[in-house]
Amino acid sequence: MKVAIQGELGAFSHEAALKLEPDAEIAPYALSAEVFSAVVDGTADAAVIPIENSLAGSVVEHFDLLLRHDVLVERETLLRIRHNLIAMAGAKLEEIDRVFSHPVALAQCRRFLADHAHMESCAYYDTAGSVKHLMELRDRRSAGVASAEAARVYGAEILARDIEDNPENFTRFFLIKRVGDVNQTAGANKMSIAFSLQNRPGSLVEALTKLSAMGTNLTKIESRPVHGRPWEYIFYVDCQLRSQEEGERALEALRPYCELVKELGMYVAGSRENIRD
Repeated sequence: MKVAIQGELGAFSHEAALKLEPDAEIAPYALSAEVFSAVVDGTADAAVIPIENSLAGSVVEHFDLLLRHDVLVERETLLRIRHNLIAMAGAKLEEIDRVFSHPVALAQCRRFLADHAHMESCAYYDTAGSVKHLMELRDRRSAGVASAEAARVYGAEILARDIEDNPENFTRFFLIKRVGDVNQTAGANKMSIAFSLQNRPGSLVEALTKLSAMGTNLTKIESRPVHGRPWEYIFYVDCQLRSQEEGERALEALRPYCELVKELGMYVAGSRENIRD
């Protein structure tokens, strides 16, 4: 299976993709929009995308792309995010004076960077990309903050492991496929939905009350602006399900109150118990 990811080889999306599809061929793309296009046009069989980090919150661009494209979530996994200081083989920790990584990764390693004040933090577009960059330049005085997979991919060396401030750092990833290619997983117990409401007082309360009356448990709700329509919003909801039929009833229950209802996927919820330390 050819699986598209956003970012360079060795990114956390690469690690998540191999967790979901161990034998996958990984196809890296620079932009998330390119990842979705690759799935829709058949260039890739599937894509693995981050949707939410337990510390940084939702990846809002990916919600918008899920709504706009004819794709569905087939599976979900949780990945423990372990940040590592990575440099060229033979480099010494005390010699490193610049540290490159994505701004979110740098922000999640503030304590380590504060304890090594001689290291200047430098924002870069991608975690794994920072390691690729320093290896291409043969820069022995720079390091990147990235996954252990990035060190393996680019032949670099880990100088310090698990440098993140908070060990309770997890990212949810979706495996998405074209509509029609999705294999419905037996025992699906979670559903993601996007909906927009009729423009009248109380419509959101009525819609959520209807779901509550069915006993459907909402685990997440988030709003995003509708592009080109100021002050109108799309709501993204995750629901726990007891059966596939409950999910179908929930979708039907929303339709009388909504201008748009779109199922984004029905799948088995990711579990922390399945995370390899």
